[in-house]
Amino acid sequence: MAQAKISAKASEGAQQQQQQQQQSGGQLRGRFYRSTSMADRSSRLLENLDQLELRVEAFRDAASAMEQEKETLLEMIHNIQNSQDMRHISEGEREELNLTANRLMGRTLTVEVSVETIRNAQQQESLQHATKMIDEIVNKLLDDLEDAKIRLMSLYGACTSDVPAGPIDQKFQSVVIGCAIEDQKKIKRRLETLLRNLENSEKSITLLEHQKSSVRQSCNSKQD
Repeated sequence: MAQAKISAKASEGAQQQQQQQQQSGGQLRGRFYRSTSMADRSSRLLENLDQLELRVEAFRDAASAMEQEKETLLEMIHNIQNSQDMRHISEGEREELNLTANRLMGRTLTVEVSVETIRNAQQQESLQHATKMIDEIVNKLLDDLEDAKIRLMSLYGACTSDVPAGPIDQKFQSVVIGCAIEDQKKIKRRLETLLRNLENSEKSITLLEHQKSSVRQSCNSKQD
């Protein structure tokens, strides 16, 4: 009788142990399945964010391209208004063309495109320093056009990876390197624009001097 009770308890204990193992195994399997599901969801979310990051960068690039197009359009309109051809047409034609140019400039200015550059304190300071160095030269353009051109070319040489045609400004180069990448591109574009405008100014001055010389020669010939 006692042996039967012992056997019954042993059998009961074995059954309980087996049930506990099964429950424990089920919990482990449940945790394992939940973990796998969370990993899948995390992977999908990360993949979506990676795709969105590509779209965000493409969006910023497109906006930057629109910024550049706006600058180019304004520069082209300004150059037409100040071209030599505009000086050699009738007053009425010049007035009509200027009205058209002003209308186009006004419509261009109605488009607002702004891409903010994320900068740390050091990059902000470098940008301000680089801008100041360029502004100092621009403010002295009328004093000495040739010297200003040489100095601007040395600044531009510090911004390009191509072999510069002349000396480069080492100090300016170290300042530009400290700027954000987007600011470096904008600084280079500004210098390119300034140099183009200077070149156009030199052509205008040369043409004007040539015209003055021709007039003087014509006058001298008539006197002779």
